[in-house]
Amino acid sequence: MAFDGIVTAAAVSELNNKLLNGIIVKVAQPEKDELLLTVKSGREQYRLSISANPSMPVLYLRNDNMVSPVTAPNFCMSLRKHIGSGRIVKIFQPSAAVPLNEGSDGLERIVVFAIEHLDEMGDRGVKYLSAELMGKHSNIILLKDDLTVIDSIKHISHMTSSVREVLPGREYFIPESEGKTDAKALSKDLAAFTSVIKGRADGTAIYKKLYLSIVGISPLISGELLYRAGIDADLACTDLSDAQAEKLFQEFSCMMEAVEKEEFYPCIIRENGRISEFSAFKLSCLEGGGHETELCDSISDAIMRYYSGRDIQNRIRAKSEDIRNTLKILTERASKKLDLLEKQYRDTDNRDKYRIWGELINTYGYSLHGGESVLSCENYYDDGKLTDIPLDRNLTAAENSVKYFNRYQKLKRTREAVAGQLEECRNTLYHLESIAESLALALTEADLNEIRREMAESGYIKNQNRKGKRADRPSEPMHFVSSDGIDIYVGRNNFQNEELTFKLAGGNDWWFHAKNIPGSHVIVKTGNRELPDATCLEAAALAAYYSRAGHDERENAARVEVDYVRKRELRKVPGAAPGFVIYHTNYSILIEPRDKI
Repeated sequence: MAFDGIVTAAAVSELNNKLLNGIIVKVAQPEKDELLLTVKSGREQYRLSISANPSMPVLYLRNDNMVSPVTAPNFCMSLRKHIGSGRIVKIFQPSAAVPLNEGSDGLERIVVFAIEHLDEMGDRGVKYLSAELMGKHSNIILLKDDLTVIDSIKHISHMTSSVREVLPGREYFIPESEGKTDAKALSKDLAAFTSVIKGRADGTAIYKKLYLSIVGISPLISGELLYRAGIDADLACTDLSDAQAEKLFQEFSCMMEAVEKEEFYPCIIRENGRISEFSAFKLSCLEGGGHETELCDSISDAIMRYYSGRDIQNRIRAKSEDIRNTLKILTERASKKLDLLEKQYRDTDNRDKYRIWGELINTYGYSLHGGESVLSCENYYDDGKLTDIPLDRNLTAAENSVKYFNRYQKLKRTREAVAGQLEECRNTLYHLESIAESLALALTEADLNEIRREMAESGYIKNQNRKGKRADRPSEPMHFVSSDGIDIYVGRNNFQNEELTFKLAGGNDWWFHAKNIPGSHVIVKTGNRELPDATCLEAAALAAYYSRAGHDERENAARVEVDYVRKRELRKVPGAAPGFVIYHTNYSILIEPRDKI
């Protein structure tokens, strides 16, 4: 679901109910493209998150705080100077056709905050904070009352955009959406609506025509309007009948009326139990077929539940791009090396043939007179079957025998050497895959730093630690409590796996791990108690989920085999990477991956 104009309208409605006349008591910039404003309104205090991330631009009220950098970025300092302790006097959704200081009522994906503030001379004035939530063009811009730019979270020069510069001192305006018409104006004029959606005779599907022609409409809302009107989404807009156009106009007008009256239905949609969409209206087009709709307390609640974890994952993914690229290169290199080694190993499978040929030549070579290219004899290693042995006619029988014995010895030595290299290569590939799985579970900068440290200690990358640099706080493993009230710990990376298994776990605690595949160590702290069946199943489901198999199969919930054993049965592999263990006695269980208890 795009953060479209209708979701923006629902967000503005909520913010007006909660933040209007509130005081901005704190300004933070936890990420280079994200703001966190703490607003005190009445007796309540709210945290407003505004993100200009091009892949996930959002604006919502969040419950938790965010960690900010020690040194505030320049834009954050500008905001503290100009709107810190300011009062929010107006929150609105502008239109490209009307200047901000004249007020407007559009469906642009922009939220503007008018903030009353005292300047250096003590005079009261108004500043505007414009949050533009428009994909790759997203930005957060601070404006004077005359609509000139004070500063922005992203500076846009004429080298970047030929439409509009966003730089200090430049005049601010909202670029008009090319080929799009204001939704609220169309909702009151059937003729204008019909003219827009039928448009030129270009054969565009009506589904696509709606969201390409009307400001504030997303593909999902376009599909919902057509579903309510009973019109095939693939129908060409030029084939739309007058009756169909009128029915579609009625549904469109009803929706716009609900927006005007602020009658929203904030909800999330689950598909087979997983959150797949969020919306400001109930989506009839996504009912049934494994879809379930859940009403949320507010649009912020819906946005927060939908984006929960996604924003963190996106940012961690961006910050870990160097690790990801290195892992890809190393994994491809190790895989190619493994293929070559396995071919070499297979090529030595027939080594004994040459030893047998050498022995047969020694046995039957007396019958050769020289110059023969083949020796035909009985093979006493194969029930006396007749065997033809190729010979070099320029060599004597003894020399041909020595040649085959030498070939046998060479293949034997090759097999022994390759066997060791194969084991080493497989261990390296397994280690790299385990690091990749750790990367998939990383949620914080500390998690990434631990992965980088492991890769440096394993020789995959250079050690980037600098002398005098402050040590990072170690990341924490995941903690769950079973239905029986027993603590369960899940490692996020190999260092945590090592720590959990060989330091936290006691001898009688239980250890769970997906069988023969990279994944998290799961420790169940039972102490000297018996392992309850329910806790066993829950721990196994977590071990399956936080493994490569669980990562690959989470969509279809395939069963994963999980080994479990008391910790005292585990042994660390000498000289192996952190988190590698061996065990000889264990129980196994087939279970569906689950991340909830």
